[in-house]
Amino acid sequence: MTEPAARGTALVTGGAGFIGSHLCERLLERGARVVCLDNFATGRAENVGHLAGHPRFELREADLTEPFTLDDPVDTVFHLASAASPPDYLRLPVETLEVGSLGTRNVLELAGEHGARLVLASTSEVYGDPLEYPQRETYWGNVNPIGPRSVYDEAKRYAESLTMAHHRARGTDVGIARIFNCYGPRMRADDGRMVPTFVNQALEGRPLTVAGDGHQTRSLCFVEDTVRGLLALADSATTGPVNIGSDEELSVLSLARVVLNVTGSRSEITFVERPEDDPHFRRPDIRLAEEVLGWRPRVRLEEGLRRTIAYFVEQRSRYDGLTEGATPAN
Repeated sequence: MTEPAARGTALVTGGAGFIGSHLCERLLERGARVVCLDNFATGRAENVGHLAGHPRFELREADLTEPFTLDDPVDTVFHLASAASPPDYLRLPVETLEVGSLGTRNVLELAGEHGARLVLASTSEVYGDPLEYPQRETYWGNVNPIGPRSVYDEAKRYAESLTMAHHRARGTDVGIARIFNCYGPRMRADDGRMVPTFVNQALEGRPLTVAGDGHQTRSLCFVEDTVRGLLALADSATTGPVNIGSDEELSVLSLARVVLNVTGSRSEITFVERPEDDPHFRRPDIRLAEEVLGWRPRVRLEEGLRRTIAYFVEQRSRYDGLTEGATPAN
């Protein structure tokens, strides 16, 4: 599939985060001017530090829950701003709901003012603990609206609803991506999600902590592929929602064993209490992404893990010690 030329200026909210920083990098490679907004609640300036001297890159610290404007024209808005790992959104519950509501409203209004296309980074969490398998975009989900995970689940569900309301009532050009479990370099060591937790536990020779019996499943997509999906959605006229994720499913216990194998670690596997409302199964139906975007993931799990592990090994060589990892949130 031939890649379209970049379209002018792109605004990336949450651009100093894990996925956002990779997206900023790729947009610059395509020739776009990039304005990166982040309040650094979970993002890190060092994620985009290597872009600081680029003539088409600008980093701004901003709280999206407060109204903001951009004087220069904007062609595309990627709205990624949000805490994304359970430890982060459980630590920032009100802030997570507010960026999903107030933040999304402000970003939609800015996109409307500029006539820009807005790509909303939604999540597989809108499906909750799904009763449909695999999960299609037509599935409405099984979410506990008052459970601890609801601060993220419902923030994204509301963001989708608000995005479609602006599209229907005001003609805003939008695309909704439902991102499934994503991993890769620039995840924080203390992120709390499975891959960074397992990798750092293995590298440090500590037991890998698997929640429950480990039979719950996830579908892991390497960040490079996730970013390709977001760009394909931005370049299309598709409203969505569209699932962006790998359809190669594996159990949490299997992932722990793969990490041990790739790292060569002799760490043991231990089992800990499973978090409340932790989904039992997660696997996207990606036929729509294949049909309308010409997209499917390319990076296989072991290759992606090797690249991710190399990143954490490099980080360990640069810094003395790492934050002790918590029990992974799946």
